[in-house]
Amino acid sequence: MADKLITIARFTDYIKAEMAKQLLDDFEIKSVVIGEKFGLPYPIPSLTRLQVVESQAKRALEILQSESKPVDAPPDDEQEQ
Repeated sequence: MADKLITIARFTDYIKAEMAKQLLDDFEIKSVVIGEKFGLPYPIPSLTRLQVVESQAKRALEILQSESKPVDAPPDDEQEQ
């Protein structure tokens, strides 16, 4: 049975989400960015989410935190898809 995707970070800036995704790719952790690719004249909290498979979530969070990547807010519910 495959692991389900869970949200490990939320971003108001799609570019920051893509940068975090690339960092995880560098550590061979597959991730997906879910959200809008266009800029808005005002920030919307938690517009874009970074998700990984549940079994890699802890390691992914450690990497993001150790690299001090800007994460706008922690996920409210890690069970989101």
